[in-house]
Amino acid sequence: MSDNLQPRGSDDSTLAQPLYTPIKRRSFFMYAGATAGASALVLAGCSDDSDDNKPNLPKGNSTTANGAISLGSGDVGVLNFAYALEQLEADFYAKVAALPNGATILGATAFTFFQQIAKHEAIHRDFFKAAITRDAAGQTLRGLTPKYPAATFTDRANILATAKTFEDLGVSAYNGAGKLIKTPAYLVLAGQIVSVEARHAAYIRDLVTPGSFAADDVVNAVGLDVARTPAEVLAAAQDFITEKLDGSSVGVN
Repeated sequence: MSDNLQPRGSDDSTLAQPLYTPIKRRSFFMYAGATAGASALVLAGCSDDSDDNKPNLPKGNSTTANGAISLGSGDVGVLNFAYALEQLEADFYAKVAALPNGATILGATAFTFFQQIAKHEAIHRDFFKAAITRDAAGQTLRGLTPKYPAATFTDRANILATAKTFEDLGVSAYNGAGKLIKTPAYLVLAGQIVSVEARHAAYIRDLVTPGSFAADDVVNAVGLDVARTPAEVLAAAQDFITEKLDGSSVGVN
């Protein structure tokens, strides 16, 4: 694959590809502002879209009888599922990056990494929000309210343990949800994002335990990474999210 994301109208874009734009992948995480970068990635060239080019995204983000927020069904459900997780990760890393004593707690090198990853996760979060807003107007998951144990940001061990939990969970979430995505463009971009999440996970795992970046608890005997269903992921993530989420229809048409 070339170093550019393929623009609309290329030979490989006969299927709906509403998120592609000719932006260099290596520049994706170098935008000065995360929101601006995500919006540029999603919205560039949108003026030539017609309704016929957009994927079938069923209604979602309603409230269930028990007060839970439905993530929706079809591709919009998968996108909202990813958006929920990216909201959580972006919030966590933003809080770590803003710690006035972060370099002291984590060490200067690790703290610099956490500041970089905070930018990555903000772009991921804003990317999904822009994508859903563009292709499924009115169905974007609301802003969530993350919550953490009281000692989460007080020492290196707690910060790294939480980061490891989120990164391992995030990678397994993308691995498990990929097969539910129907729109090829979404699948390609989800693959690009999960590869970055896997880099994060490997680095953090080695900060926790050197050499554990591909340990048996995340890579199985045939060399494949762990994959979890949306239900399994949400059950693990729910402790960190104030709102109750219902992902029972994610990926279901």
